[in-house]
Amino acid sequence: MRMLRRGLLAWVSRLVILLVLLCCVISVLYMLACTPRGDEEQPALPRANGPTGKEGYQAVLQEWEEQHRNYVSSLKQQIAQLKEELQERGEQLRNGQDQASDPAGLGLDHSPPEKSQADLLAFLHSQVDKAEVHSGVKLATEYAAVPFDSFTLQKVYQLETGLTRHPEEKPVRKDKRDELVEAIESALETLNSPSESSPNQRPYTASDFIEGIYRTERDKGTLYELTFKGDHKHEFKRLVLFRPFGPIMKVKKERLDMANTLINVIVPLAKRVDKFRQFMQNFREMCIQQDGRVHLTVVYFGKEEMNEVKGILENTSKAANFRNFTFIPLNGEFSRGKGLDVGARFWKGSNVLLFFCDVDIYFTSEFLNTCRLNTQPGKKVFYPVLFSQYNPGIIYGHHEAVPPLEQQLVIKKETGFWRDFGFGMTCQYRSDFINIGGFDLDIKGWGGEDVHLYRKYLHSNLIVVRTPVRGLFHLWHEKRCMDELTPEQYKMCMQSKAMNEASHGQLGMLVFRHEIEAHLRKQKQKSSKKT
Repeated sequence: MRMLRRGLLAWVSRLVILLVLLCCVISVLYMLACTPRGDEEQPALPRANGPTGKEGYQAVLQEWEEQHRNYVSSLKQQIAQLKEELQERGEQLRNGQDQASDPAGLGLDHSPPEKSQADLLAFLHSQVDKAEVHSGVKLATEYAAVPFDSFTLQKVYQLETGLTRHPEEKPVRKDKRDELVEAIESALETLNSPSESSPNQRPYTASDFIEGIYRTERDKGTLYELTFKGDHKHEFKRLVLFRPFGPIMKVKKERLDMANTLINVIVPLAKRVDKFRQFMQNFREMCIQQDGRVHLTVVYFGKEEMNEVKGILENTSKAANFRNFTFIPLNGEFSRGKGLDVGARFWKGSNVLLFFCDVDIYFTSEFLNTCRLNTQPGKKVFYPVLFSQYNPGIIYGHHEAVPPLEQQLVIKKETGFWRDFGFGMTCQYRSDFINIGGFDLDIKGWGGEDVHLYRKYLHSNLIVVRTPVRGLFHLWHEKRCMDELTPEQYKMCMQSKAMNEASHGQLGMLVFRHEIEAHLRKQKQKSSKKT
């Protein structure tokens, strides 16, 4: 190694001497070109009244100018050659230094640390720009959207469960658990930093964390949106973080005041009085008693049972002193898309947050805040994935009695599933709904109108937030697929009906019921023979 260094130093010394000599040559050439010639060499300038006159004077000047031009051109050519040779010598010197400092041939980057750090930051910010953080990305189909998963301090609510994982579970894998903990800790560090907080602000702790959503785009990184309690009632703090397959970095910090954010819950309906009565019990508790910032719009089709529905609304209004509701009667056959479209356009106030809802939906007051936090006019719409309840008669068939509804609403593999093929329950501002063109009113009956609207948002520049939520349930009811439906609608209806009945294991027990009973009889016979 010492011999290599001595040889390298001797070679560098020779190169320096050569560079000095080259510089001297350049200086000499420059002096020769710029020094005026002697009297004997200079062409005599004719006098103006000389024998050659004005024409001779111009000819001599042109000749002199041509000579200087040739000298300058020659010098430029020589300088270019010298520069090229210097560049080659310098490249040889750098290669020799790299070989001496990297004998293993690993090709290490020896650029200055400041440049490497700047390049890294530029790459990380480019990853943020490519991800759906600041604006949406136009997508071809509904299957191209990357859904979010949601989480709290204790649980993760995930869509991709397969047959081994659960829709609600504690994060078992250490990398996933550490990832979410790091995101929460990073958010708390930002909230409590002196540059971000006021002098008298209370310190934020993990107990202030309400919920978060996250998703990973495999070629960009992981996006986190974390919501914390604010300093006042109905106030929240949200931090958007992004992990671009490297260090987590803060994207933005927002103060969200939802105290005056009204939600217009729109419910299309035809008959189904008993279901509407159950819906209003839930609405009264969650919207009127707990939240208090909700308007209800009921769009009713036909005359049959209309008075009963109006009576339920009036009784709720009197009992709870509730006046924020609108009843819109419509003629003709039931069309969910038309009912929601009419209800949305009927609103005459300022821009309002819409929640398109069905009569067989149960939601909590926490979900209403989730609806508010995941929508933004002109920027973001919310398509929650609700938890769909299985048939209680099958789930609790081995029990003495079916438990009350509140005890049935448990997120487990045996009690229901994430309805990730449904797009009917959605939160979006009225302005976005109007600008996107609303529902396709040519679609009649059940199904199809929600997917059509969802696709229109995917084709726009709005951000579509798609995530499972723990406070939104689809209550089981017997589904009837009518003969009047188109073949595509009928197929969708039957698929939904099959999915609604029971889990994979429970349906298997029903299918193989006779085999199981035969096995039990044989076991009983064997036991009786032994005794």
